[in-house]
Amino acid sequence: MDTRDRAPLPAPNPHPDSRLYEVWGDTVDSRHLAGAIAIGALVSLGAFLLAERLFLGVVESAQMARAYAMLVGILGCLAGGAISAVLFKPKRRVVEHVVDAAWRERALRELEVEYGGLGELHDLPPEVLAELKEVQLYELFAQASASRERPAPAVAPATGGAA
Repeated sequence: MDTRDRAPLPAPNPHPDSRLYEVWGDTVDSRHLAGAIAIGALVSLGAFLLAERLFLGVVESAQMARAYAMLVGILGCLAGGAISAVLFKPKRRVVEHVVDAAWRERALRELEVEYGGLGELHDLPPEVLAELKEVQLYELFAQASASRERPAPAVAPATGGAA
């Protein structure tokens, strides 16, 4: 069975009894996610219903009262998100480690193969160059660029003796 074209499987959860899951590229606790959904629903729906009741008594048009109430409901969604953000802290664990140079060079070669080249450093805006230097990747890209610019050794054509 050929597995070269298949995507790698996700790493197993190191803590099988934990309730951490990945949702939209972020790590969440299932209990906190359920709580945040409930808070968002209650706050936004509560804001909508309260505003609808208030605006129906103040605004002449029932349609306009419902439209204003929907706006208040949207603000309730934002408030629910803010409440959830305060109550439920992020679950990410950022681990910084030094990556060896061989791995970085291999990653650069893979990028070149996949995308047909890396481009030139002199084409980048100064902000990007500054960021590359800040994360200590500028030298790696400069070396890769310099190695591409060096011409390959010329091979003399073979003469078959017939002129």
